[in-house]
Amino acid sequence: MMNSSLILSIITFVYGFSAVMYISAWIFGKETPAKIARVVGIAGIAGNLAGFLLRWSESYSHGYGHIPLSNLYESLIFFALTIALISIVIEVRYRNYMISTFAMPLAFIAMAYASLSPGINDKIQPLIPALKSNWLTAHVVTCFLGYAGFATAFGIGVMYLVRECLPVKEGGLISRLPEGYILDELIQKTVMFGFLFLTVGIVTGAVWANSAWGSYWTWDPKETWSLITWFVYAIMLHLRYVRGWGGVKIAVISIIGFMAVMFTYFGVNYLPGLHSYGSM
Repeated sequence: MMNSSLILSIITFVYGFSAVMYISAWIFGKETPAKIARVVGIAGIAGNLAGFLLRWSESYSHGYGHIPLSNLYESLIFFALTIALISIVIEVRYRNYMISTFAMPLAFIAMAYASLSPGINDKIQPLIPALKSNWLTAHVVTCFLGYAGFATAFGIGVMYLVRECLPVKEGGLISRLPEGYILDELIQKTVMFGFLFLTVGIVTGAVWANSAWGSYWTWDPKETWSLITWFVYAIMLHLRYVRGWGGVKIAVISIIGFMAVMFTYFGVNYLPGLHSYGSM
């Protein structure tokens, strides 16, 4: 009988195949591989969601009964799900497969790290006391929707720099990327999406912290870096809307911001603090 871990391991390769087909469509300039990639990507999203829900159900059979967002393995599979979903939605909305060409590999990397890394524990475990709260779902889901928005903005930012900073030859790889003004608009929209959800995630985390530890803010490393990340994107949006920045400058900041996201997600797990359970 298949369990959630096996299903999610299979989905790793589904995302990988989708990413390969997207890249093939870009290299060869053919629509057929892109259509295959989209169908496979949607199947991966469905399987990813099914595995996530099955793991949730399995936690009840273990007697724990909690949403699977309590450790690094579970957060990675949800992160992959949100990246893949957002990229496909944008692809369909703008009718351009290049968005997923740069985003789907990120979903694959997240799933591969979760499923194939020997250092990550995929066992279903009971929640530690601090996590036994209804705020868990609101806080983690909103944070990771924010992270997924920033991951997509990162991919689009890389695309923009490639499109605008390298010579474009007719019929070449770079000429197949969306126009710069479209990418610039998408960076703005995906960052705004991520920023709104990260803001809600920080607020719900503060309320949760007060109920769990009696304080809204403790300057725990993850809290501190979440705030730093929030300020990076707040400054970026200020420069965009007030100063009129765009183009290369905003693309570079979207990449720098995602580096802050990755340190907030992974780096602080190696620092002592109240969020040290995130390294499990």
